[in-house]
Amino acid sequence: MAYNPKTPTRHRSRSEVARTPLTPSIISGLNNVSLASPTKTGGNRSSKYSVADITNPFISRSRPVSPVKRSTSGGIQISESLQRQASSGVIRKGGVESKLNVVSRDYVPPPKSEPKRSRSTPAMRDTRDRFITNREVTEVAATLDLMSLNPTTTSPGHTARLAAATGVPLNKRVLAYHEAPPAASDTTLSQQREIARPLYARPGGLPSSTGTMTNRTRKIATQPERVLDAPGMVDDFYLNLLSWSVLNVVAVALSENTYVWRADTGSVTHVGEAPEGTYVSAVDFSNDGAFLGVGVGTGEVELWDIETGHKLRSMGGHQAQVAALSWHGHLLSSACGDGSIWHHDVRVARHKVMELVGHNGEVCGLKWREDGELLASGGNDNVVNIWDGRVGDVNEGSRGVARWTKRNHTAAVKAIAWCPWQPSLLASGGGTNDATVHIWNSTTGGRLHSLKTPAQVTSIQWSPHKKEFLTTHGYPNNAIMVHAYPSLDRVAEIRDAHDSRVLFSCVSPAGDMVCTGAGDENLKFWRIWEVPTAKKKKDSKEGRSLTGSGILSLR
Repeated sequence: MAYNPKTPTRHRSRSEVARTPLTPSIISGLNNVSLASPTKTGGNRSSKYSVADITNPFISRSRPVSPVKRSTSGGIQISESLQRQASSGVIRKGGVESKLNVVSRDYVPPPKSEPKRSRSTPAMRDTRDRFITNREVTEVAATLDLMSLNPTTTSPGHTARLAAATGVPLNKRVLAYHEAPPAASDTTLSQQREIARPLYARPGGLPSSTGTMTNRTRKIATQPERVLDAPGMVDDFYLNLLSWSVLNVVAVALSENTYVWRADTGSVTHVGEAPEGTYVSAVDFSNDGAFLGVGVGTGEVELWDIETGHKLRSMGGHQAQVAALSWHGHLLSSACGDGSIWHHDVRVARHKVMELVGHNGEVCGLKWREDGELLASGGNDNVVNIWDGRVGDVNEGSRGVARWTKRNHTAAVKAIAWCPWQPSLLASGGGTNDATVHIWNSTTGGRLHSLKTPAQVTSIQWSPHKKEFLTTHGYPNNAIMVHAYPSLDRVAEIRDAHDSRVLFSCVSPAGDMVCTGAGDENLKFWRIWEVPTAKKKKDSKEGRSLTGSGILSLR
């Protein structure tokens, strides 16, 4: 007989466990049993369950008792130690209480899933403006239609008086979205506004009826003190046709003729005439005012005596027109259209003593510094050169090299001027595509200041007595401007000083008057500055003494 081992009781199924039969006696005994609540006895902390006291008057014997609650297989008996541990938050590891589902950490929400995008895809940003609506005009208008004044919330009489005084209806908006008005059939008014717009669109000054802008603390004459006819004046940016000597004599070139106007007497004298088929391209007085250098379109340089009106000599050699002349002592420097600059010693027969080569285009601006140590030149190649003026012992074929070469301009440089009260300052102005004035330090070669102007710069003149300089301009304003130094503030402006480009200018010996010339064939004299009261006429006396010695006395 085979042995069948018995399964332990805890592993047996319910069918294998012996069940006690329910007899009538057991059933009646269970009905007489009642469930009692636990009571505490003495100082013992453990709970004891006792049988109900049948002597208690509050318990009725005939009252049916509650059925016995049978524990389920999944229930856990709650003990005092388990309650103490649960109240203190400590769960014994390995015990029955560790089987409970106890929350021991704070709730952390799951991370939000973001749409994945490649690196090349830019992030979507809200580009709308919170102040400027992007809704349709009709939608905005419909929204604003709901807004209206409510006269019942205020005094009706006061609201009516306000509406009558302002001329605005009660329920009509002052600002509203409407369609654009139709274009005017007559365009005359709009054309007049476009023409007058530049007169009122320029900041920095006070407009006036004469087209003049001046500073509040500075007033200059808006009309010229004298106007002279100059028929035949060539309208050419690259020429220099005006000069004012220390003897108060103005020289002007009109086509092929040269004239001088004496400011003291007002007389006009014809000096000379260029050879047939050519024209006068440049004029400049000597430092003492006794002689006049005249450049001709064929390349000759003529020397004239102002007192006698005779031509002393003619110095040739240039292959193109002489656009600019400048004197220092017995040296007359001439600028040629081929980019070269010659020094002529007017005392000797072989007049050419040095040639300066540093420009690739026509040289149209040339000016000696007063002490004769430096010479500045500007050309059509947009270059400003500063040359050493010390000639020394040179031969006929000697050539000089520029000390400083500046390429900051972007157009032809004709306007060149040395400062009389600070010799190291040099001002240069560019043409139409540049329209800028640069201030240079000739000692270090550095650029000190830059001033952007509204038009091409045709000439620059420094004031001998004030820290200011004057600029003349071409299209579109044909203006004369006065600027303070070193602030570069615009002190005054005279718009439309001429009917054409203001191409030439020169300053009087006293330093108060400026003469300008233009293609409208007029010479105009403007009083820009005032002469100091304590100023003595030393310059004129020194000029007459130099004239007495004579530049040509050593020939």
